[in-house]
Amino acid sequence: MAAIKVVLADDHPVAREGLRNVLEQAVDIKVVGVASNGDEALRLVNELSPDVLVLDMEMPGTTGVEVAQQLQSLGSSVRILALSAHDDKEYISGLLASGAAGYLTKGEIPETIIEAVRGVARGEQGWVSRQIAARMAAWTHEEQTQTPLTERETEVLRLVVEGKTNQEIGHALGISDKTVEKHLDGVFTKLGVTSRVEAAVRAVREGLV
Repeated sequence: MAAIKVVLADDHPVAREGLRNVLEQAVDIKVVGVASNGDEALRLVNELSPDVLVLDMEMPGTTGVEVAQQLQSLGSSVRILALSAHDDKEYISGLLASGAAGYLTKGEIPETIIEAVRGVARGEQGWVSRQIAARMAAWTHEEQTQTPLTERETEVLRLVVEGKTNQEIGHALGISDKTVEKHLDGVFTKLGVTSRVEAAVRAVREGLV
């Protein structure tokens, strides 16, 4: 059986060598190219036609996200295994939507990295480590159990997004400042935030208003 051809892209020399050493422990994986930036990664994928691109997402210049998007738009057959220090929901979901077949956080154990390369090379989509899978399951559970905002809470949140004060919100809705505070408490609790800014950011990001 032919070895899985891999191109590594990471702007940190130590990280690149570490990944290379890890992958070359596996007899069925061959590192055919190493890139230190996004443009180099695109060139090597074009020249070497690897099966898997292990791609650092935080490179300067052409970022990993941009590389993934370009390869996706070109219809490239290379399978992208995204590598990042981030482990928040929006970031992971965004990368998988941008064309990455799998996602690993930096610091995963060697066995997990090798398993991930093999998985995405087999055609698995949305490959994540057990650690990330557990986090994603928890996020899904939180969403399913989250109590929806009431109509009034949504109105208050919309005005918060517009930058209105409690007094202005009360005037606009015909309710007292105290009632506005009560509705805001409900919004904060349901959204799991502690400030107006956090509530506004989440409202815009998730299309709540």
